[in-house]
Amino acid sequence: MHYRFTRIVYLCIVLLSAATTLASDRKPNVVVLLADDLGWKDIGCYGGPVKTPTLDRLASEGVRFTDFHSGAAVCSPSRAVTLTGRTNVRCGIYSWIHDHTQESHLPVGEVTLADVLKSHGYQTVHLGKWHLGMPTLRKPNKPTPAEHGFDYWFATANNAQPSHKNPRNFVRNGKPVGELEGYACQLVVNEAIAWLDEQRDPRKPFFLNVWFHEPHAPIAAPQTLVSAYGELRDRGAIYSGTIDNTDRAIARLLKKLREVDEPENTLIIYSSDNGSYRADRVGHLRGTKGSNYEGGIRVPGIFHWPGTITAGVVEDEPAGLVDLLPTVRGLLEIDKPKGVHLDGADLSPLLTSRGADFKRHQPLFWNLPASGPAVAIRDGRFSLVASRGYEFPKDREAMATLKTEIERTLRRNGTYDSEIRGSTLDKQMFEGFKDREAERLRGQFILLNMFNESWIPAIKAGGYQRFELYDLSTDPSQKRDISKDEPKVLKRLKQQLLDLNASVMAEAPDWNDKTE
Repeated sequence: MHYRFTRIVYLCIVLLSAATTLASDRKPNVVVLLADDLGWKDIGCYGGPVKTPTLDRLASEGVRFTDFHSGAAVCSPSRAVTLTGRTNVRCGIYSWIHDHTQESHLPVGEVTLADVLKSHGYQTVHLGKWHLGMPTLRKPNKPTPAEHGFDYWFATANNAQPSHKNPRNFVRNGKPVGELEGYACQLVVNEAIAWLDEQRDPRKPFFLNVWFHEPHAPIAAPQTLVSAYGELRDRGAIYSGTIDNTDRAIARLLKKLREVDEPENTLIIYSSDNGSYRADRVGHLRGTKGSNYEGGIRVPGIFHWPGTITAGVVEDEPAGLVDLLPTVRGLLEIDKPKGVHLDGADLSPLLTSRGADFKRHQPLFWNLPASGPAVAIRDGRFSLVASRGYEFPKDREAMATLKTEIERTLRRNGTYDSEIRGSTLDKQMFEGFKDREAERLRGQFILLNMFNESWIPAIKAGGYQRFELYDLSTDPSQKRDISKDEPKVLKRLKQQLLDLNASVMAEAPDWNDKTE
């Protein structure tokens, strides 16, 4: 299979030179911090309501992007983009992954950032949420993080369960850990600190890939933190508390990192996997998580490396997590993976006061087939989005019936007000319910709404309609479609979008084909 072959060839080439590289010419450590469902307007340095002094300090000492984007508008696709520098559909990740019923996973042939760094002598560690495919009883042959370049891993397949508090679904290097006491973000940092204390080889650089669960639902945070943002049962306050708790966990990690090495030897990158599911945390932007409008994909982007990355810079160049692998490669002066098409660009000129040297070889592009709009492209100040020209065979009548039954259940059990307080039923469908019967029905709703791999041939053959053009320099909220006012821009971006989409679909695996 061409995926596996590409990865093997790449690893063989770079491993030949890896043994002679490090010791005297040791590369810097790399730390990636990824939040889950955190919006563009959540944290302090982006004008958000949550107190995040640790992240604010990283931003003030490094480069903070104001126009930064996730790899996709939902979880698994964005994480695939983050690790590979390639559009998620190229990697076969069409939507978020349900391991028990889907074949989907990140193909082992994809060259990840962990592969690249490991081949240059790095110790590689993944900690936290994974959501790129994990073996289950029904699908036992899916790869783990170990097959994607990580020497050590401590992860959950998807969300922390039953919530961020006392999760019971962590797995360490393939072995279930059992219930843990504490909050997910702190537990992940505990693991990072333990690894640094006990397993780090001081002769080698390390790559810590830390993917937090917060503030993804089901949410939980210490009451002392929640109370600073509102009443203890207020979901907005709990949501803020999870972010506050994560900032404190990151502070503990940074303290340990300073103990094991000089800050000048550690590159730190912070972002979020997609926009927030809360409309009040995306600012003036249109859309939320799951949407290819800006609210679903614009997220924080902070780069910190004292002595190398220019301090105190606020950068407005459009960029995103698709640029992560090319940028780390550029900053570390590592060769580009051979035989791999990277959709992202090297941002290092923007990070090191050489902005005039920055060039993007293709526009930023998002493809999330089940989303509305399904695709988006960004070129300079212009954004073009389009919807599918076909429909998926969802049982919408059954989904509507389930939503009605959930509301009836909550009202019958007298829990509607306490469950929906400060929110709406539609929003609560993202966050979940404490009422067990309502939560059981929500599970049925999710299964009906979930991506089905039988749709892939239609996706690969399908087209787009309702093209909308926006000038984000004057209309960042995407309120006014200017496609009729700018026919030349529309024609140019539409052709770029269709060309990119054709390139992506040509590589995209079909999980219905058992040879994939």
